Amino acid sequence: MAEWSVVLPILLTVIPFSLLLLFLFLIVRPRPVRIPIKNRHVFITGGSSGIGLALAHRAASEGARQVSILARKTSKLEDAKREIRLATGCEVAAFSADVRDYEAVKKAVEEAGPIDVLICNHGVFIPQELDTQELEEVKLMIDVNLIGTFHLIKAALPGMKNRAERGPGSIAIMSSQAGQVGIYGYTAYSASKFGLRGMAEALQQEIIGDDIHVSLIFPPDTETPGFAEENKRRPELTSILAASSGSMKAEEVAQKSVDGIKSGSFVVPCNFEGFLLSIATAGLSPQRSFLMAFVEVIGAGLLRIAALCFQWNWYQCIANFNRKR
Repeated sequence: MAEWSVVLPILLTVIPFSLLLLFLFLIVRPRPVRIPIKNRHVFITGGSSGIGLALAHRAASEGARQVSILARKTSKLEDAKREIRLATGCEVAAFSADVRDYEAVKKAVEEAGPIDVLICNHGVFIPQELDTQELEEVKLMIDVNLIGTFHLIKAALPGMKNRAERGPGSIAIMSSQAGQVGIYGYTAYSASKFGLRGMAEALQQEIIGDDIHVSLIFPPDTETPGFAEENKRRPELTSILAASSGSMKAEEVAQKSVDGIKSGSFVVPCNFEGFLLSIATAGLSPQRSFLMAFVEVIGAGLLRIAALCFQWNWYQCIANFNRKR
């Protein structure tokens, strides 16, 4: 009897968790997949600098058959081509186009040839309170970050669906942690990034039958030339609230992104805070890993409490800032 008094509580704990793991293993969809980079055509927008350039380096280093980069400025594209060739020995195809121009994007994609891995990395970030921000800046962020992504995917999908050597394909979309939680000063930017999530969730259902898999990447503030410039006009309160997530180097974000693409992950966090955010905002998003689904199920309640604590802190900061102002 003494032995059962020890064993029984253990069984009562282990069995429910084991049954939950088995249940999750059976129901998670889409099913797990591996997406190779080696000997594939990887097409990257915003590829002339920052995260995009780091992604191009990463893809070339991992043996991509063809790396194509797209950006607006021809001079920066040429510099990026030379840099990647010197670092990896890989020749890179470069295309100059504005993602807001669908016809220009379509022409570049058709010239590049069928794409195996499409990484929509372009974006603009102009932080400011909505009541003082020009509507042209709001429209710019929506047009580049959201509509520009529609343009790229719309142009690339026919070729991706009709590749001669199929294998699993990937469409990776660079969002932001501001696409998981709204922050003061990011009203327009967050709107453009939150929209990507709805698009990605619906798109995955539409193209899963073509063996094309969507990844949604959520980097924090990233140390790039563009971010340094745009950060000069960031509201003071925005900097205070956003500081809790820290920042990453472009190369670190690129590595996390490529790892997430190769594993077919729908949500790709880039740091620990992003990992917690991905659990807290899992909602109805697809999940391939039954182990990650287990963490989401178990951790959701606790992380909701943590999220409410963060909101309390943020609103205290806002109240204190407004009193001083």
